[in-house]
Amino acid sequence: MSFKDLASSRKSSRRYKKNVSIPRKDLELCVECARHAPSACNSQPWNFIIVDDRSKLSRIYDEVISGIYAINSFASDCPAFIAVVSEKARIPARVGGKLMGTDFRFIDAGIACAHIILQAEELGIGTCVLGWFNDRRLKKILSVPASGKIKLLIALGYSEENVQRKKPLKDREQTVSFNTYGSDRQESSAGRR
Repeated sequence: MSFKDLASSRKSSRRYKKNVSIPRKDLELCVECARHAPSACNSQPWNFIIVDDRSKLSRIYDEVISGIYAINSFASDCPAFIAVVSEKARIPARVGGKLMGTDFRFIDAGIACAHIILQAEELGIGTCVLGWFNDRRLKKILSVPASGKIKLLIALGYSEENVQRKKPLKDREQTVSFNTYGSDRQESSAGRR
């Protein structure tokens, strides 16, 4: 499968096969791919926590994705999570981030997250990236130190959804231009003249 096909086929899964665990070697491969993700000044400001222990999963279902976070209760069927913890970046990345008004750690975490979900897709594992959950309780359950920030939680499982949904994309002309924002987009299809 080409990378374009892989990227195009990947969709968020919100229904997982019950009682079907994911082999640890596959979870480890997803995280290994994330470890190779680029990061500002090669800071690698992350820590990945694979959660497949049933008692911890149960606590996450009950305490982290319930109540006001119930929009993500579909994940209570997934057999594993990967918590993406943002750590302190190297000094050059922090200084550059201050000057640019951007916390590069969170961009780096997003890139690493993309590596995880694309590797999972290649393995036939469905994923959904969660950004709305009780981060304080999750930090406590996973023993994350105060300095760590859990900004993303990835639900993983074998999808019950066999049908490939079409992902509605904005028209290319709305999102891609050459050389200047909103330039004549005909240049993109005609090539440089």
